[in-house]
Amino acid sequence: MTVRCFQRETLIRRVRSEYREMPGLKLTLPQAQRLWALDEPTCQSLLHSLVDDGFLAHARDGSYVRAESY
Repeated sequence: MTVRCFQRETLIRRVRSEYREMPGLKLTLPQAQRLWALDEPTCQSLLHSLVDDGFLAHARDGSYVRAESY
């Protein structure tokens, strides 16, 4: 496993954990970038992966929420 792949998996676990720990968490891309101190392309890719996995949903207002609560 490459360092980059390891870091991505760590970030995915962190994002999943924070959404589980805070029911109702609703973040826009800029808010997520600030919360996790990520650049825009990395954060966007991460969030899109979680949407593709069915963990998050991309709401009409542009925010990202837990798919089960959407």
